[in-house]
Amino acid sequence: MKNLSIIIIAIIIVAVGTYFIFRGPSAVVNTPPPAGPVGVPPEPVPPVATSSVPQTSPAPAVGEVSIGNSVDGQPINAYHYGIGDTEVLFIGGIHGGYSWNTALVAYQLIDYLNGNPGVIPSNMRVSVIPVLNPDGLKKVVGTAGLFSASDVPTDEATTVPGRFNAHNVDLNRNFDCDWQSDATWQNRKVNGGANVFSEPESQAIKTYVEKNKPAAVVVWYSAAGGVFASSCHNGVLPETKVLTDTFATASGYKPYQEFNFYEITGDMINWLAKQNIPAISVLLTNHTSTEWIKNKAGIEAIIAHYAK
Repeated sequence: MKNLSIIIIAIIIVAVGTYFIFRGPSAVVNTPPPAGPVGVPPEPVPPVATSSVPQTSPAPAVGEVSIGNSVDGQPINAYHYGIGDTEVLFIGGIHGGYSWNTALVAYQLIDYLNGNPGVIPSNMRVSVIPVLNPDGLKKVVGTAGLFSASDVPTDEATTVPGRFNAHNVDLNRNFDCDWQSDATWQNRKVNGGANVFSEPESQAIKTYVEKNKPAAVVVWYSAAGGVFASSCHNGVLPETKVLTDTFATASGYKPYQEFNFYEITGDMINWLAKQNIPAISVLLTNHTSTEWIKNKAGIEAIIAHYAK
């Protein structure tokens, strides 16, 4: 009887062992299904957005267009993003190779918009003219288009001729607000042109503005480190005050209601004010840095302000 019990127990053990050998461990281990194809890591959790700009479906880049040509025949290009009715225009490089960092910060904005088209709300169009004075830029860096900081001479004195176009005119003295042919820049005399809008570069932006009627214009200059409102003897427009404070608060630049460090005649943003277009000057702190982090914050604040 005892031997029979032992035989029965042995049979049971053999039967159970045989079952697990052929059935495999999944019969007793509840393993979760794989998250995806073998070798493909799980999709990372997206980071929390810190931008104040509403994230929408990507706005198409309308593309690159020429709005005119320089004295030497170089194209003045505008880059458009979004197809909305509210246009905000950013301009760099009016002083060409002298303020070359204002062109680079505009090119950084183009790179940013190419990489982040979703920051443009559906009601907006953002336009960028990176180099309004291509002849002046070419004098210093050897090209009228995209360049790098390493292309710029280290001696700042050699960049001064790049402030002027191929007619040796200071383009920021060629606009219709207190225009004078004999103009000044700091403590020196400069050429304001034979007459108002005598230069093809200033004429190109005049035609563009009159045709497109942007809701706001931001122009980069250097170097003072501040955001300056525009006016032409008619007071600062209420929307210009908002524009000034919005960019300044976000970027950390100090806001100014006017530029009064020295007399200016024929200034572009003051001409824009004369056309009742809100416009501000953003003066970079020096002639070598784009201060992109500060300017990116200001740009995003402006886009958020005009978003619906």
